Amino acid sequence: MALRQILEFPDPRLRTIAKPVAIVDDSIRTLVDDMFETMYDAQGIGLAATQVDVHLRVIVIDLQDDEHAPLVMINPEYEVLTQQIDEMQEGCLSVPGFYEVVKRPEHVLLKALDRDGKAYELEATGLLAVCIQHECDHLNGKLFVDHLSNLKRSRIRSKITKQKRVEATT
Repeated sequence: MALRQILEFPDPRLRTIAKPVAIVDDSIRTLVDDMFETMYDAQGIGLAATQVDVHLRVIVIDLQDDEHAPLVMINPEYEVLTQQIDEMQEGCLSVPGFYEVVKRPEHVLLKALDRDGKAYELEATGLLAVCIQHECDHLNGKLFVDHLSNLKRSRIRSKITKQKRVEATT
C-alpha cells in the first residue's frame, strides 16, 4: 500500500471524466488499498480515484461508524429514489478546510462492483447517500463547490490560491 497525492481545487485534472474499469484485477485492488490508506491518512470519509489522478471509476467510502462497513465502488451508478432533498454540510479532501451546505436527494440506490468485481446494490440515505453522490460527482469531473453560487466558489478559489502562494514563500 502507498499514500497517493490528493489533487486540490482548482487543479484542472479534477475536471477529467473517469473511464469505466474494464477488468477488476490486482492493479485495481492495489489502487483501492492505496485509496483507503490515503483517505484514512487525510482523515476523510470518501475518496474518488480522480482525486489521486487516476481517471478510472473507482470510489472508496468509510463513514467510520458501526452502521456501515468500508465500501468499495467500482463503476458506480446511482438512481435517485425520492424527490425529497437533504441539506448537509459537505467538505472535500480536494478542497481542504472549506465546508458548505449542499442540497442533494436524500435517498439513492447504488449499483456497483466490489473489490472482487462482484455486482451489488445498496440503498442509501443520510450521510451515506450524500457521500455516494459527492464521490460520483468527482468521477464526472464535478466538485461540491460546483453546487455553490459563483460568488462562494470564487471566494474559495481565491483563498486557496492565496494559501498556496503563502506556503510557497515559507
